[in-house]
Amino acid sequence: MNTVCLSGLGFAALVFLAYGWMESAPASPGGVKTEIAKANNAFALDLYARLSTRPGNLFFSPASISTALAMTYAGARGQTAQEMATTLHFKTEGQGMHPAFGALLRDLNKQGKGKGYRLSVANALWAQQGYSFLPEFVELTKTDYGAGVHDVDFVGATEAARQTINTWVEKQTEDKIKDLLPRGVIGSDTRLVLTNAIYFKGNWQTQFKKEQTRELPFQVAADQKVNAPFMNQSGKFKYLDGDTFQALELPYAGKDLAMIALLPKQPDGLAEFEKLLSAAKLVDLLHKMRETEVIMSLPKFKLTSEFGLKETLSTMGMQLAFSSSADFSGMDGKRDLFLSAVIHKAFVDVNEEGTEAAAATGVAVKALAMRVKPIFRADHPFLFLIQDQQSGSILFLGRLANP
Repeated sequence: MNTVCLSGLGFAALVFLAYGWMESAPASPGGVKTEIAKANNAFALDLYARLSTRPGNLFFSPASISTALAMTYAGARGQTAQEMATTLHFKTEGQGMHPAFGALLRDLNKQGKGKGYRLSVANALWAQQGYSFLPEFVELTKTDYGAGVHDVDFVGATEAARQTINTWVEKQTEDKIKDLLPRGVIGSDTRLVLTNAIYFKGNWQTQFKKEQTRELPFQVAADQKVNAPFMNQSGKFKYLDGDTFQALELPYAGKDLAMIALLPKQPDGLAEFEKLLSAAKLVDLLHKMRETEVIMSLPKFKLTSEFGLKETLSTMGMQLAFSSSADFSGMDGKRDLFLSAVIHKAFVDVNEEGTEAAAATGVAVKALAMRVKPIFRADHPFLFLIQDQQSGSILFLGRLANP
């Protein structure tokens, strides 16, 4: 789930699903989703490059962060909007992006029904009671993002407002994301919080048999191994031998979504692989994958990650948005709002049956094929992502360094 908060000059937001935007939506729904996905995935890989410098496990929802910031971008103007558009790979002219986001969000919310998995995306605005926001901004977020406005009292009951927002996040993510907004993130100068939550739970198209799960060593580092439960199966899966790495796709029931695991062949090769990975290279390797008989061994794991993204987004080009020179006059008609915080939390559980994942982002605004079966044994650090196969958008992205 993603949260964006504006305070001081007064605004906050929590958003989850993220996608890029084009100036005008293509005629076909497939074209809309494809163009949005390109922008979203470019931002996803840019952000991963920044976050991956931290050691250890990593998991986040670029879709969540993009969506939260897209709602915020709807109120940005001038150079502030240009910086946000460049960082997020949005186009800088026109309003076609917001209806495109809305179309994609609606598709994501309905495509899992009757297909054996759950995928839900929700948005909401939390506004200071009595504060005047422009009707066109409120209407846009309602129409295109399905974000209803909820009045809270940041000025007189800050803690109650924080708990109300956190409770909404917990509900939307099936209690997987708790306390998204810690104490101190919002205050009496907060004027708006935009929230988005994303939740996914799906079974594998071909589930692993629990009786075949075995304890095996996972090589964390050159001189360190840990034991972990490994799930095992063999069958036909999309696969690529990329010389220095292997790629494997595991579809979920219904085949609308899939996990793609990217495994360097060298146990210590992930850092080098991460440096070379780009949105264009990811598209290329996904196109090259072919159905192949594969012997697979994948560790079970649970990950939880939390990030404060203010500094990261600033260094990526969004400097004005976090400064007193920010221009969010598209929200209230005045230049008295700036972003004070962007907070993101994400959770994933991978087991024999399938995967459960959730994420939240908060933005606070204040005033001021082979002959021999290949073996895919993920017994050392690897990168993985969960992708919407319909649009190509990366919903979740992560790295397993230690199960």
